[in-house]
Amino acid sequence: MPTTPHISAPLQPCLHALEAHLLTQCQAIEAWFESEWRKTPAPVYGSVDLRNAGFKLAPIDMNLFPAGFNNLNPDFLPIAVAAAERAIHRIVPAAKNILIIPESHTRNLFYFENIATLKHILASAGFIVRFGSLSLEHAPTTITLPSTRTLTLEPLLRVNHQLQLEGFQPDFILLNNDLSEGIPEVLQGITQTMIPPAELGWSHRLKSGHFQVYAEVIDDFAKEVNVDPWLLAPLFRHCGEIDFMHQEGMSCLIANAEALFQDLQEKYNHYGITHKPFLIVKADAGTYGMAVMTVRHPDELRSMNRKQRTKMSTTKGGQPVRRVIIQEGVYSFETAGDDQSVAEPVVYLWGDRVVGGFYRVHKDRASDESLNAPGMHFEPMPFSHGCHEPCSDHSPAAAQNQFYIYGLVAKLSMLAAAREMKEQRT
Repeated sequence: MPTTPHISAPLQPCLHALEAHLLTQCQAIEAWFESEWRKTPAPVYGSVDLRNAGFKLAPIDMNLFPAGFNNLNPDFLPIAVAAAERAIHRIVPAAKNILIIPESHTRNLFYFENIATLKHILASAGFIVRFGSLSLEHAPTTITLPSTRTLTLEPLLRVNHQLQLEGFQPDFILLNNDLSEGIPEVLQGITQTMIPPAELGWSHRLKSGHFQVYAEVIDDFAKEVNVDPWLLAPLFRHCGEIDFMHQEGMSCLIANAEALFQDLQEKYNHYGITHKPFLIVKADAGTYGMAVMTVRHPDELRSMNRKQRTKMSTTKGGQPVRRVIIQEGVYSFETAGDDQSVAEPVVYLWGDRVVGGFYRVHKDRASDESLNAPGMHFEPMPFSHGCHEPCSDHSPAAAQNQFYIYGLVAKLSMLAAAREMKEQRT
């Protein structure tokens, strides 16, 4: 098991002060969460990308259709099994048969390893699991994976506004497809329970929408624990109706970037942070780390070359970028491995329970760049106990407590997603 990634020494006191403050209030924090979950139940599952700058810890992305279960520490899969059973039975109490709809038109064997692990978790929880493909029309397809496991994808059948497979009637549908290209006709108007709802796919959901709700969650939480919300949340702005190739909407983008740089510099000055603030501009919808750029000065947006504009113009599936979120860049001063590569934690949850996570590591990226790019690799989080609870001494230097704080911030992002879902239903 890899060693615990560490934070650059000059920044550790800032981090430890925040962690210590939160750890001393962990019982009150957990009581607050229980109250919030009763008002707004959590989505069935999700993953949260975090960045640890030493002086702040914040989420930078929240995925409601997580892919990466195969990167979790296998020693802690029993935690995921118990949490998955609890999360699913809360939504569908009598559920037994689960139809998973995975991503379509992909040959990525790592993604298939992910859904094979997802099936293993659910089967270990007592569910019967089969996969229905949106792209298959006739015969089932069996895939042999590098792990030697096999996976069978079957054509979806729609009968009387319900989905099924040949000889298999599901109790509910679990989406592991982010629907970036829209909600296909076969999924529209079905009467079965589908979780997460198709309307929360990237064709409808916006990152700026999530972070607006997250800002509201953090404001509520910060009042409970008496912290500056900025220490746990990225500032952001957003622009719509942008076209990078034709350079339309750039004035909105530049104006918002300039205003955000000014807001960030004021925060850096307040806390005596000597690093230079930076921004991340990315598509307001989508995943896979596409259409993302680091901006260290607004002038970089004024002088984008054709290669940069082309990179920012489309996202997954060739979908055009029409809106962007301009997000505070959060440094990652966390490193891993003998070569001290930049690392960032990704935390996984089933419902309101943290079940582990992994580090995304990239040896060729800097601390102010996105790590979700070709060349990245993953290392399971090396904790000795489930990171849903701190150890008894409340020492911020303890690895278990560090992971507990990561889980706490991930739960705040999951709570924001729960409120998003509630708003979408109403």
